[in-house]
Amino acid sequence: MRCAIIGFAIGVGYLQIQAALPSSLALVALLALAVLCALAARKMARHAVAMPALLLCGALFGFSWAALFAQHYLQQELPPAWEGRDVTVIGTVDSLPSHVEQGVRFTFAVEKVLPQDGVLPTIPSRLSLAWYRGFAQAGRPSSAAAMVPAGIEPGARWQLTVRLKRPHGNANPYGFDYEVWLLEKNLRATGYVRADQATGVQNRQLDPFVFSVQNAIDAGRGWLRRRILTALPGRPYAGVLVALVIGDQQAIDQSDWEIFNRTGISHLVSISGLHITMIAGLFAALMSALWRRSFFTDAGLPLYLPAQKVAALSGALAALLYVLLAGFGVPAQRTLYMLSVVALAMWSGRIASVSHVLCVALGVVLLLDPWAVLWPGFWLSFFAVGMILYGSVGRTTVMSDGAQSARRKWLASLKAGAYTQYVVTIGLVPLTMLLFARVSLVSPLANALAIPLVGLVVTPLALVGSVLPAPLCGWLLMLAHALVELLAMALGWLSKLPHAVWQAALPPPWIFLTALLATLWWLAPRGWPLRWLALAGWIPLLLHGASRPADGEIWVTALDVGQGMALLVETPGHRLLYDTGPYYSPQSDAGSMVILPWLKARGINYLDALVISHADSDHAGGGLSVLDSVPVAALYSSLSPEHPIVRSATEHRPCHAGQAWQWDGVQFEMLHPSPESYDDAAALPKMKPNTRSCVLKISNRRQSILLAGDIEAAQERQLIASHRGQLKASVLLAPHHGSGTSSTPAFLREVEPQIALFQVGYRNRYRHPKQEVFERYQQLGIATRRSDEAGAIFLRFGDTVEASEYRTEHKRYWYGR
Repeated sequence: MRCAIIGFAIGVGYLQIQAALPSSLALVALLALAVLCALAARKMARHAVAMPALLLCGALFGFSWAALFAQHYLQQELPPAWEGRDVTVIGTVDSLPSHVEQGVRFTFAVEKVLPQDGVLPTIPSRLSLAWYRGFAQAGRPSSAAAMVPAGIEPGARWQLTVRLKRPHGNANPYGFDYEVWLLEKNLRATGYVRADQATGVQNRQLDPFVFSVQNAIDAGRGWLRRRILTALPGRPYAGVLVALVIGDQQAIDQSDWEIFNRTGISHLVSISGLHITMIAGLFAALMSALWRRSFFTDAGLPLYLPAQKVAALSGALAALLYVLLAGFGVPAQRTLYMLSVVALAMWSGRIASVSHVLCVALGVVLLLDPWAVLWPGFWLSFFAVGMILYGSVGRTTVMSDGAQSARRKWLASLKAGAYTQYVVTIGLVPLTMLLFARVSLVSPLANALAIPLVGLVVTPLALVGSVLPAPLCGWLLMLAHALVELLAMALGWLSKLPHAVWQAALPPPWIFLTALLATLWWLAPRGWPLRWLALAGWIPLLLHGASRPADGEIWVTALDVGQGMALLVETPGHRLLYDTGPYYSPQSDAGSMVILPWLKARGINYLDALVISHADSDHAGGGLSVLDSVPVAALYSSLSPEHPIVRSATEHRPCHAGQAWQWDGVQFEMLHPSPESYDDAAALPKMKPNTRSCVLKISNRRQSILLAGDIEAAQERQLIASHRGQLKASVLLAPHHGSGTSSTPAFLREVEPQIALFQVGYRNRYRHPKQEVFERYQQLGIATRRSDEAGAIFLRFGDTVEASEYRTEHKRYWYGR
């Protein structure tokens, strides 16, 4: 069975890296072959080929199962013709709403679609919607804006007029894949609620609550969240307690997440397997004690049913309830299935080996959610348990009751816990480096402090406090919050230590496998020869550096940040970031969500220069996040001296024409704005930021790129007049994203680019690039590449210009392009 389940997992994982799904005929053939392999394995059960046959059988079935799953979910698609059009739907709120600064986000289960102009739209059954507060649908404040009512609660039935688009997310290496996340959640369209004044159709609640099991669970989770937040108004770590009780992490600040990640305790700030096991154990122990005493009556309950079976059932039911509160995440699922298998073995009188329990949990997780293999939590969860089993099973001593004093038993338990933490810390280093390109060196100390405090004290206090009546509710939650606050202070100190985190570039497969084998060697039983040599297997993992251009080469990566600009320019020994993308919300921006993950994965922990072309939020939105996380030698910008980004920089140089420098044989020239544009201090605040965009030209011996920011027609004419003959470039970053006020024919003829880059958001509200401007580029024979279609765009400047696109190089069946 274990071979078949491992093969099943391999098949599921292989399907998730395919560019296209297999045909129905191919799936039938694969399933038939899987059946033949199963029959062969059964017939030759005692032969050596039985195990490979079972492995192949599982792989074929896993591949086919995941493909069928994907085909079923992909059948519901929003037709392109209905993108951006108003549609009126009736349905229920199908999730716990997420409240953000701009409004509220929620999942909507469609029950009925109303005809539009006599035509019935084809709409997916589940939608991801946002209802913005105080903003019109063009994204600007308006008195006619959609206002969010109070009735957006789980299970509420509404009639809403919405505007939808097909699933789309930013596509970058090492970034979060929003499109496959939507597919996994069976959300086949996203959109927002339209204002009543804009459509003439009233958005209205039809029923306050429609019962279903899922709606009841989500309503319960919402009730618990409200109780915690009401009891802790304005408290900085109330979101941590909400995460521990119901698994909702949206209220945790990004700065707190960075501390938790740097100290290696982020797995505790949620409903993790450790918490579920603890709660299940507490309930099992309580029910066992009560059952043995027949609830302090003369009923003689153990005579009818052994206390061990009652404890196993109670623990499994408690785990199920807690997992439902957690939103059924992968670590929670794994723990639930393992506890359920143990309980089932207890009731059936069979002994279940730990490897069987782990494999069954693996099979059930992937059977219900084949996309789980794409998320770090899946690998960390099963990898951690596997390492614990490898490092401890068969190596612990069992003490009989009475053989040791209570003190020695306690010390033995403490030693066992410390050894388990040691195994997990060492065992997860290769995988952590592979997934996150860094490992916390203070993690053992932080976990030694946080695990008992969070697991044994804070979580029980938060759970009990969230359901007790006032004033007990407030007292217990305040105590839990005070403990979390003290823990956060200690973790903050640890995270600021000079070498709290070790960072390196993401390792290639051979380095990861070498480090993994070295780790298994290191954790081998005592007596294994030369275990200290295993340290040598970690050296390539920990010292792996970022790749660099060859002499004279330039690498440019135009990241997909949505409607905004962000490009990383690399020479053999230096790196420059041009613009930092848009601001998304108080919790996220392009700097934290796109740029920093890319830099960390590449092993880039220093920038020689940061250029922020101007103050618009789609160019400067991620600037503070970048400056807070990566040392920057010099900031070039047209920002005012009072701007927060300028105040955060160690050295700021206002960009102006005439600035020039050379790195590794590559020339950097600032062409705009003029130095005189900064002279009139009174006029600066009145100037449109676009007019002072920093225009940078970068050249090697043969090729060049012109980064034009958001200049418009007037600035293009100024550049032609002041730098005639100097603007020619192999690649042009389209000015102002291809707006109708830029990319004049005279400017394009002067630059004469081979390739034009358009960094734009999918179906952005400005409709960039304008159709007539885009056609202008094509009519002049300029190759065009758009980030909304290509994802991240990679350029290599040598004797020629080589271009590639992330969505082309990293094709996946869910992109649908």
